[in-house]
Amino acid sequence: MATGSRWIKHLARTGYFARGLVYTIIGLFAVLAAIGAAESKDTKGALQTLLGQPFGSFLIAILIIGLISYGLWRVFQSVMDPDDHGTSAKGLAVRAGLFSSAVTYGLLAFYALSLVGISNGGGSGGGSSPAEMLAAFVGSRPVSLGLAAIFGGVAIAHWVKAYKRKYADHLKASEAVMEWLHPISITGLAARGCVFATLSVMLILRGLASGEGGDTPGLKDALNYIQELPFGAFLLAALGIGVLLFAVYSFAEAIWREINIEDA
Repeated sequence: MATGSRWIKHLARTGYFARGLVYTIIGLFAVLAAIGAAESKDTKGALQTLLGQPFGSFLIAILIIGLISYGLWRVFQSVMDPDDHGTSAKGLAVRAGLFSSAVTYGLLAFYALSLVGISNGGGSGGGSSPAEMLAAFVGSRPVSLGLAAIFGGVAIAHWVKAYKRKYADHLKASEAVMEWLHPISITGLAARGCVFATLSVMLILRGLASGEGGDTPGLKDALNYIQELPFGAFLLAALGIGVLLFAVYSFAEAIWREINIEDA
């Protein structure tokens, strides 16, 4: 039991570090895109950038371990409920979100495997996302509006978590550390909430406009959408900085987050 607990804690901390690394790359490219030096990146673009660096395949291999670790930790959180979300409607919704996060990072790890030639799952060929397959049966408009509601809820959850400082409940750091970690965490969570809110708006506009099919918008689409707004370069730079702060928050979780395995 003790050995298993240690392994799960290692998985969680490795996963938070991997998430921080991915968002570091995304944030950097968002800031560079705002000043015209590069295009904004999504999660897959971040992995491609990492692969292009010296020892890129080795770095991707390390990151794959982290992404898989994070996915497994999210599964553990959703099933075993170490953070005591419970079985109320709100608790079950949070746990469902954790499981959805596990699936997302699992697919990202699968894509990373394809970059180093281990799988073909992330190639440039066809293949439909679950949302696109569902749209083929019920229509793209209901799927777009449904996803918009989900992303909007996720955005609100991030903002509430930042406003109420609920993240601090799981961080066991000294008062001196929390003094500088609070503004970083609040800004980072608020910025990530803005990304999800942008995705929600894009999906609402798609659903209400014509309901025509197409790829489900992702992180890169949201960043590009922000860049095209009035004062878009300024907004994108601010959001990029916020995403970088979310990366710092992820690294902080890798170090100081309380992993309540024994309470599961």
